[in-house]
Amino acid sequence: MAYKKILAAIDLTDETEDVVARVKAVAEQNKAEVSLLTVVRPINQVYGGFDVAALSTDAALIERDVVKQAEKHLEKYAEKLGIPAERTHLGHGTPSHEIKRRAEEMKVDLIIMGTHGRKGLGLLLGSTASGVLHGSPCDVLTVRIK
Repeated sequence: MAYKKILAAIDLTDETEDVVARVKAVAEQNKAEVSLLTVVRPINQVYGGFDVAALSTDAALIERDVVKQAEKHLEKYAEKLGIPAERTHLGHGTPSHEIKRRAEEMKVDLIIMGTHGRKGLGLLLGSTASGVLHGSPCDVLTVRIK
């Protein structure tokens, strides 16, 4: 089965290059259209347990800066993969939920994303890759990140 529409979910860490290389190879093999997604967590998810509301002005500024940085990195990877702006997406929320939602909305047949391959307790607590695998509307290719 050839994949026609791929959603590449990247987290903008140093290891993203490995995922992007795999996305490029799979897309070329399948002559597939690629869309790129990164998800920014709301600041209250990142700093759960702290009174973020007390820092609302600073929190809003920090979140705005994070979004700007994410957009900049997303553009860089889109250019590297030859993906037009209309197929680059910046999500907001819980990454696993947002990735599955976008995959279903876009009717993709493959999600490609990185995973650190955690085992034991780390896996039980749930990673983004594990969350995407459970209930994904399509196939998922996870790229092991070293």
